[in-house]
This record gives sequence, structure tokens and C-alpha cells, in this order.
Amino acid sequence: MLYWVVKAILTPVLRLFWRPWVEGLDQVPTRGPAILASNHLSFLDSFFLPLVVPRRITFLAKSDYFTGVGFKGWSKRKFFKGFGQVPIDRSGGRASEGALRTGVRVLGSGELLGIYPEGTRSPDGRLYRGKIGVARMALEAGVPVIPVAMIGTFEVQPPGQFMPRIRRVGIRIGRPLDFSRYAGMADDRFVLRSMTDEIMYELMSLSGQEYVDMYAQRRKEELAAAAREAQAREAGRGQAEPSAVVESPVVAEPSVVAEPPVVGEGPATRAGKDPERAPVSGS
Repeated sequence: MLYWVVKAILTPVLRLFWRPWVEGLDQVPTRGPAILASNHLSFLDSFFLPLVVPRRITFLAKSDYFTGVGFKGWSKRKFFKGFGQVPIDRSGGRASEGALRTGVRVLGSGELLGIYPEGTRSPDGRLYRGKIGVARMALEAGVPVIPVAMIGTFEVQPPGQFMPRIRRVGIRIGRPLDFSRYAGMADDRFVLRSMTDEIMYELMSLSGQEYVDMYAQRRKEELAAAAREAQAREAGRGQAEPSAVVESPVVAEPSVVAEPPVVGEGPATRAGKDPERAPVSGS
């Protein structure tokens, strides 16, 4: 009930300022379970998609949104739960298995499940490698996967920006992907990687994003490390400045440039070629 109340309150606001357009809404089934697998560009993605889909969508959300204390923490938990968010632990291992079980349970109830296969928001607006949790859920629950591309939400509110910009956004929904041919193979990592790459290829085609063949979390860690290194160099440069009495020669230092990411050929062209043991995550 709270889901529909929150949606009724937010819908006119989101429509007024961001005027979302949608393509392929008829691809979402009117009844029965399915996974909506979306690219993840902004915190607002989880609000715009439920806005345009008539049915309730349950999202797997990071548990950080539900762990606050006091009135602020309580109100935040109520809000996210009211808008169909289910907390999961993304730390890996047994926590990933718990997330998988939660997703399968939602699907077993005949609901729509929203998942971000990249596992986290894109740090730069590009599409990153998907985690295989979405494939495992699809096989264990025996449901189709519907790719959903969010358009323009990165420009509205990229990671780290508090206030969203006012500009139009879009949602492009693709044809359902049927993986019934892999029934009974939910423990085969080779199959799961092939399925996930097929999903990511569809997202790339729908969104027009550049694909990067690495995990988004790893890219975030690289960017954070480069920022720390730059700060350390800047601090060292400041300490090494000559005093007013003794002049010292100026030694030029190279600038700090983060290594460019490795860009893959596209997940579909390499589907099934990467059987590494990727962590199970579907948030």
C-alpha cells in the first residue's frame, strides 16, 4: 500500500521537472514474474523506472540505505521500503547467496524484480561488465530477463552530486530474453557468464553507451587510488617548496594521469569466453 502512496506523491513531481519518455513499455508483462535488468547511471534510476511501469517493481538495494539511526534513519528506511526497495548485503560470499535467495523469493511471488547487473553506479557514464547474479536468479526462478536502458540520468545526477539538474530523461525497454535453454545449469559459471554478457550487450545496444570490459567497482577503486596519489604528490610538492632564504632549483614533476580503462569488444562478441568466478550480485 505504501508503495502506491509514495508513487502517487512522486509521479507528478518527476513528470513535471524531468518529463520522462519511455519506449517499449509493452515489453513488460502485465502479469507474472520477470527481471528488469537496467544500466545504472544515477541514484534516481530507481525512481524513474517505477514511475513509467504500471506494475510494482521490487529493487534489490544496498543495505546502507537501511542502517541509519535516529529519526533520519527511520524515515529513510520507511521511504525505501515503501518504494519497493529490499536491502541486501553486497560484501560477497554468503552475503551474495543471501541476495540471490531474496531475489528468487521475490520472483517466486510473481513480482517484477529490478536489478542493476553492474552492481554499482557507473563512475563516468559508460557501461561496465555485469555480474553473474542476474543470470543465476533468472535460471533458478525460471523467468525472462527484460533489459532496460536509462537515458540521460547520469547528466541529471551523476555520482557525488547532491542536487539533480533539470533536464529530460528517457527509458528504453528491450525485448524479453528467454534463457530457458539453460534450464538446470545455474551452477555452470561458463553459462552464467555467457548469459550475463548477452544481457549487457542488449543494454549497450539500447543505451548507446560505450562498453568497458571491467567491473565498475574496480574502476571506482582505480579512480580513488589516482586521486589519493595526486593529493600525496601535491602535499609533497608543497613541503618541498624553497624557503625565502635559501633558493633551490625547481624540479618539474610529471603530472598524475590515471591509466585508461580497458575497453572490451562488446559483451556479445565475447559471450562465453570468460568463465572466471565473478562474484554473485544482482543489485
